[in-house]
Amino acid sequence: MASSPLPAFTVRRGEPVLVTPAAPTPREVKALSDIDDGEGMRFYSSGIHLYRNNPAKKGQDPAMVIREALARALVPYYPLAGRLREEAGRKLVVECAGQGVMFAEADADLTADDFGDVQSPPFPCFERFILESTTVAGVEPVVGRPLLYIQVTRLRCGGFIFGQRFCHCVVDAPGGMQFEKAVCELARGAAAPSVSPSWGREMFMARDPPRPSYPHLEYREPAGGADRLLATPPEDMVRVPFFFGPREIAGLRQHAPASVRGACSRFELVAACIWRSRTAALGYAPGEEVRLSFIVNARGRADVPLPEGFYGNAFAYSVAATTAGELCGGDLGYALGLVKKAKSAVTYEYLQSVADLMVVAGRPLFALSRTYIVSDVSHAGFKSVDFGWGEAVYGGPAKGGEGPLLGVTNYFSRSKNGKGEQSVVVPICLPKDAMDKFQLEVQALTAELS
Repeated sequence: MASSPLPAFTVRRGEPVLVTPAAPTPREVKALSDIDDGEGMRFYSSGIHLYRNNPAKKGQDPAMVIREALARALVPYYPLAGRLREEAGRKLVVECAGQGVMFAEADADLTADDFGDVQSPPFPCFERFILESTTVAGVEPVVGRPLLYIQVTRLRCGGFIFGQRFCHCVVDAPGGMQFEKAVCELARGAAAPSVSPSWGREMFMARDPPRPSYPHLEYREPAGGADRLLATPPEDMVRVPFFFGPREIAGLRQHAPASVRGACSRFELVAACIWRSRTAALGYAPGEEVRLSFIVNARGRADVPLPEGFYGNAFAYSVAATTAGELCGGDLGYALGLVKKAKSAVTYEYLQSVADLMVVAGRPLFALSRTYIVSDVSHAGFKSVDFGWGEAVYGGPAKGGEGPLLGVTNYFSRSKNGKGEQSVVVPICLPKDAMDKFQLEVQALTAELS
């Protein structure tokens, strides 16, 4: 279900201010982990939450409530009020001196209903509801800047929009959600957050000496020629949201081999389907290497002893790789096998190997050519962020996940399809001439067999 086109509107934003911790905090320098400070983490991740008016909150200003709770949350989470500094070997550390996070309040002549049934990213006109773009001349610097930017936009109906930009070096999605929920608890009157934060970055420091023990294809360019996707101008790209509801998931299971049909997660089914369909639609040469790279979270794994309250980056990119000819010539089961194998490869040893590689190789960026990068945020619980006004109407990424290069990365999120059924939604972005082919490929793989 799509959001409605917004009417013409204006946003009147106040002067941004620094919000500092509400009480004295330690003055110290804290090192990020060697997973935190890789090149691929050095950007700001944007999120948006939309709330309706709550009559019980009449007379209360959401911007003031959130600002006060934010200052209190920054006491236990004081590193988030610091600034990054780069040391020898491109190592990032946080200078903790209570410098503060950036905050702005704004007003928009819109209502929550004007956004219609917005279910998936990108959020309509998201640029107007986050404090600022942190990109300078095509680069997104993170050193010496606030680590968090927040804008609270009051709506004409009494609702509001909470927009944030978090430096990914210091938090991943679950870590950012942990902090936001701490702010919510304080905004709703709690004396302290229910989860005490833990720094714990030593968990993912390189060994001495560093000894990468895996090939880490995610940081090596694939074999083959130039990627047509990376050379396609933005104006020649088109974005279409694809919904994988009960019918589509059932169709994918029918196309999977009987031996793994019942053991495949929705993520594995959808990722394999999109990777195969996308590769066919882009027309890569049969001998060219193609990859699916996706985030595997280490939280909750018995072999990764994370301290309770850890809010740093605790994931790795795992890679499924093959040639375009083998992927498109094989059935869905072939792609599924590669996805499942890559997913199971991420262990604590693998994460330590990534940290070692970051130090040895100068903290490189992951490879992008002929690579489809996926982040599954469908279980992040974005809508549960409640500042006292109730559950969010929309909660999730501000953008579709494309980043600076359209079509390379995607978020998998959860929403409802046109029938009101819970679905996995993926906002696919491809060259215009490839989208029709992609749709046909997906339809063939999701069609239920008679």
